[in-house]
Amino acid sequence: MLKRTLTSASSPDGHQLQYVVAKDNTASDVWADSAYRSVRNEKWLADNMLVSQIHLRKLASKPMPQATARTNAKMSSIRARVEHVFAHQKNRYGLFVRTIGLASAEAKLTLANLAYNFDRLIFHERNNAME
Repeated sequence: MLKRTLTSASSPDGHQLQYVVAKDNTASDVWADSAYRSVRNEKWLADNMLVSQIHLRKLASKPMPQATARTNAKMSSIRARVEHVFAHQKNRYGLFVRTIGLASAEAKLTLANLAYNFDRLIFHERNNAME
């Protein structure tokens, strides 16, 4: 089941985790950047038998330990497969959401997602035709 939420920029991303993670997904790993790491989110993931693969934060005013940096780098290689979607939308479509009202922002994002999915469909259709 597709889950999403749309909020104003004043709402922290980390507070939206439970609204965007589908508990009925076949995978139990949840990948996210460090904005989603909190005691509340880690507890919610554990309570729902989901495995946190959320980036680790560095301690304030201290250098990041090498082990933490290596762990985050390993997680980044997995997350990069998903993050390219957002980069594609920003670079190719010039996506910049600055609207009055959440409904307008939702429409803009929905159209960008639709366009991206059409691009991917065309890409896969062309590759299948060449085989």
